[in-house]
Amino acid sequence: MLGAEIKKRRFGVGEYHRMAEAGIFGEDDRLELADGEIVEMTPIGWRHVRAVTVLTQLLAGALPGYYVSVQNPIVFGERDERQPDLALVRAEALEGSLPEASDLALVVEVAETSLTYDREVKVPLYALSGAPEAWVVDLASGAIEVYASPEASRVSAGRYAKRMTFGRGEELRSFTVAGLRFAVRDVVGDAAERE
Repeated sequence: MLGAEIKKRRFGVGEYHRMAEAGIFGEDDRLELADGEIVEMTPIGWRHVRAVTVLTQLLAGALPGYYVSVQNPIVFGERDERQPDLALVRAEALEGSLPEASDLALVVEVAETSLTYDREVKVPLYALSGAPEAWVVDLASGAIEVYASPEASRVSAGRYAKRMTFGRGEELRSFTVAGLRFAVRDVVGDAAERE
């Protein structure tokens, strides 16, 4: 049947959880639910681990009433459950169900091999879901992109009104978390550390 249309079956968050409970996925599988599709996440390298570990320490205590959630699931919609590298999550959101986008102050993706996907797929999703601020740590270039103020109009939904890139020699300043600032070099390391 040449030219036959291929139909995809998209899953909701509930179905995704039931598949996991039924043992369809392995305990160590690194998966996300992205627009109803189950996506395998890339392996984590040492530079990624370092950046996540350093950022966890820098974000700890940055905002009263919020905890740092590391690579844990957050529901971003009926068909989206992502595992951002880091998120500042309202403490109350950790009781009784998975946190949702409305429970976030900040979400972070660390990109070693996933820069295009993080920038073009995840950041717009975070904006669309109303996450106040999103960061993409670009380990290859030694910079951190900061996005803030999600736009709510139908025309610009899925975009942030503010965007700033902080390089290795600069100090990052959060748009939305008062007083949160640190040297980018502490997170991305020195250029000489490349693999």
